[in-house]
Amino acid sequence: MNTRQRAARWATLALAAAVCAGTAGAECLSDEQVGALDRAIQARTPAPAPTGLSAADGACSRARLNALMARRYGPVAGYKAGLTNPAVQKRFNTDQPVWGVLYEDMLLGTGSVLNTGFGARPLYEADMLVRVRSADINSAKTPEEVLAAIDQIIPFIELPDLAVDKPAALDGAGLTAINVGARFGVAGVPLPVPQSELSRAMLSDALRDMEVVTTDGMGKELARGKGSDILGHPLNAVVWLAQALAKDGLALQPGQLISLGSFTALTPPADGLTVLATYHGLPGAQPVVVSFHKPDRLTGCAIGPQTEEARQVACYRPFIR
Repeated sequence: MNTRQRAARWATLALAAAVCAGTAGAECLSDEQVGALDRAIQARTPAPAPTGLSAADGACSRARLNALMARRYGPVAGYKAGLTNPAVQKRFNTDQPVWGVLYEDMLLGTGSVLNTGFGARPLYEADMLVRVRSADINSAKTPEEVLAAIDQIIPFIELPDLAVDKPAALDGAGLTAINVGARFGVAGVPLPVPQSELSRAMLSDALRDMEVVTTDGMGKELARGKGSDILGHPLNAVVWLAQALAKDGLALQPGQLISLGSFTALTPPADGLTVLATYHGLPGAQPVVVSFHKPDRLTGCAIGPQTEEARQVACYRPFIR
């Protein structure tokens, strides 16, 4: 473990202690339960679904799980806002977003190929990342203020893993406890945010009005959504996330990435499927692509992981930002 990873781990442990200390009497998942959950995630086998948790229980459990995940996935890369789409909220019987932590080794580059069974309950969805430029983002109240505090918009297909035996039993707190299913994601070519206020205003309108469409390798449409499907404007997810992190004594930092949420439905991958996400109406945005195959199709990687265990999950291209 290098110095950066060690610092990230201790920061996560300190947060876990603070969160759990602040929820005395809450039914936070025990260290044993969280350890079993983490081992199941590593083994890509379903774990028992955490149920009956309060929001505080879910937050405490997430912090304990993050302390273990930091050892495996490296430094914190940023955060993901989940359940920012009302249609997805209904699936999890809640009306509030949730958040989880993204780690460096979760982020892959466009064109990556993953094992169809990259998780116990693998899924894909069209998403988007933004990169923090300024700490002013923590006080942003509007999409325009968010745009002034970021420097990149990045097409993104998130690859979450719901990880449990009964996904239908998960609610917002249960989803929080499993770190909102963060597992992998494929990032495309970053789109720079313009400096002029007028250009940013035009970009803000484009983000709200864009059509996000996923297609397969033959061009057949798989799903579509609008920018406004995420809290009325996708950058409202950043406003919500900054406020939610502040309640836990956290703040977004320059260079961190933020996943905004689902533009399209969570969908399980199929063997041999290629998914292309295109952002119609967003000038300059290039499509992002991911493919899924059985493990025996991942053994000829020219790039990507070198160990056989890693090859069982992904033959990836690096994400360069």
